[in-house]
Amino acid sequence: MASKAPACPQCGTQIAAGLLCCPGCGGLVHADELKRLAKSARLAGDAQRPREALTLWREALEFLPPGSRQHAQIGERIAELSDRVDQQPASATDTNAPAASASSAPRFGWKKGLAGAGALGLLFWKFKFVLTFLLTKGKLLILGLTKGSTFFSMILSLGVYWTAFGWKFALGLVISIYIHEMGHVAALRRFGIKATAPMFIPGLGAIVRLKQYPATPREDARVGLAGPIWGLAAAVGAYLVALATGWPSWAAIARVGAWINLFNLLPFWQLDGGRGFRALARKQRWAAAGVIAIAFILTSEGLLILLLIAALAKALSKSAPADSDRTAFWQYVLLVIALSFLSLIEVPGLAGA
Repeated sequence: MASKAPACPQCGTQIAAGLLCCPGCGGLVHADELKRLAKSARLAGDAQRPREALTLWREALEFLPPGSRQHAQIGERIAELSDRVDQQPASATDTNAPAASASSAPRFGWKKGLAGAGALGLLFWKFKFVLTFLLTKGKLLILGLTKGSTFFSMILSLGVYWTAFGWKFALGLVISIYIHEMGHVAALRRFGIKATAPMFIPGLGAIVRLKQYPATPREDARVGLAGPIWGLAAAVGAYLVALATGWPSWAAIARVGAWINLFNLLPFWQLDGGRGFRALARKQRWAAAGVIAIAFILTSEGLLILLLIAALAKALSKSAPADSDRTAFWQYVLLVIALSFLSLIEVPGLAGA
């Protein structure tokens, strides 16, 4: 026997599942929950806890009909809090530990050695990317593995890649993909956006499905570019291990990981680069295209041609925002530079590495 639809506490009209407003009187179905969330969010804001307030306001937004005045007001509040959170230093850049030197082991040289070292040095200086980057995020990385969907889909992908490339390379590749996805998770948590745990898809990588969506192009850019930023850290870590040990498998992991993250920087559709590019003003898009062209001249990495074509198309489009996002711009161009040179790491071969 089907259960009876709940009645509106104000007018008694039966309310179908999923409705946010009463069809009879127009009252909010979840008014009590909205009051509770709004009170908690205001208290968090007064206590200078913008991340907590942001999470609560996002939850409240789910109980309001899109297009309503209340929905617009809370949306503006979310955008304001998001700006405050973005101005706070991310925990991923809290470490001041010195970067490890890559000049001591010559076994895996760059095709463009001097330029590559300069690009990596610039990136270390800008983002403070060192091995302690991963160490400071160890708790989050371990927490992600406690999710059954993540762990078991990771094991499945590991088996597929193991069959094709051997267990050493397969394990490093899966870990590299996992770190990339957890970069998205970290950014989503920072902005209070609900999402699923990473789900691996053998042969295609992994995905994180959003349950809520970024409020602004700037926020979307932070979430999108966080994956390649963490992926770059993983590739740099693998390369440093290769330099220290001389093991070809680590060099292969670093090179393939860098190439995968560079591919994700394509400014197209829902790829990470597309999400980053949507926050760039037209002049910044042209400048990013110029950086991509220079990177191609220096490295001859063929993938950069695709990035350049897509970047030029975006620069010519009419959808560019008027306001510039300097953080997204510098993150994007420095990622392009560093990943382009990392993708040129010379390794004996990938099969059976």
